[in-house]
Amino acid sequence: MRTPAMCTVLFALLLPLSGLGQQSNQASDQQGRIPAFRKNVSVVSVFFTVKDHHGALLPNLTKDEFEVLEDARPQTIKYFASETDLPLTLGLLIDSSRSMQSMLETEKVVAADFLRQVITDKDLAFVISFDSSVDMLQDLTSDVRLLDGGLKRAKINPNPKGELLYDGIYLASTEVLSKQVGRKAMVALTDGQDEGSRVKLRDAVEAAQKADAICYVLLVHASQDAAGTAEMRQLAEATGGRVIEVDNPHKIGDALRQISSELRSQYSLGYTPENSKRDGTFRKIEIKSKNGYKIQARRGYYAPAS
Repeated sequence: MRTPAMCTVLFALLLPLSGLGQQSNQASDQQGRIPAFRKNVSVVSVFFTVKDHHGALLPNLTKDEFEVLEDARPQTIKYFASETDLPLTLGLLIDSSRSMQSMLETEKVVAADFLRQVITDKDLAFVISFDSSVDMLQDLTSDVRLLDGGLKRAKINPNPKGELLYDGIYLASTEVLSKQVGRKAMVALTDGQDEGSRVKLRDAVEAAQKADAICYVLLVHASQDAAGTAEMRQLAEATGGRVIEVDNPHKIGDALRQISSELRSQYSLGYTPENSKRDGTFRKIEIKSKNGYKIQARRGYYAPAS
């Protein structure tokens, strides 16, 4: 049972979270000095990684090596940069349902190491656990000690029913990440199962896309569940992240190091869409490498509505 002494904040599904607004505003103030583009202006910003044919990350590329298309129509790149040092807002989602009992303690240790590697004084992170409820274990902070404390509060829920994965992604997107600017990502450590969420997968994907959040899924003990794997790939690929499958606890650390490297090796580009209609529709984005390199980027964005 979760008690006030655990210092957790229960997420009220589809309702604003108490206490988040103030911290989010403070976070925005911290990051306000960083150029960032929101969807209510005329510039679309896309963060992406580039890999060669062997899967190695490629740094130091230039704007002239890429082209961007929106709904299959070429767009003019207005700006291009390597974003290694741009502040990051990161959400860590921990599956604490009974199915994860054998993995949770290892996850907590390696996730703490991951946060120490990734989060600097100019970054922000938060920790959520999900089982039959979705709980904020640590709100936005750059203090890795507080984040480690949040991870330690994650406990396996003895309730055999309830794995609110989609609700967790939805709430992390709408209640936290959508209120931030700049680079945004979430990492979900889960077996890919969802049981009892009020929202559907498509709602979780749409929420992450509208928040401009890149979703990584560290999929543990899920190789026997093709349906869950496919759904997690749909979420990750739509937002510019990817799925990493882990078949034993010893590989979790390596998977998180891969994610850390990608977050430190991003590019960004921005363009003004030729389609200026404010109709709220989904616009497909495709970034192409003129040298045939593999691009990992979100699939599109939602245009602002009038």
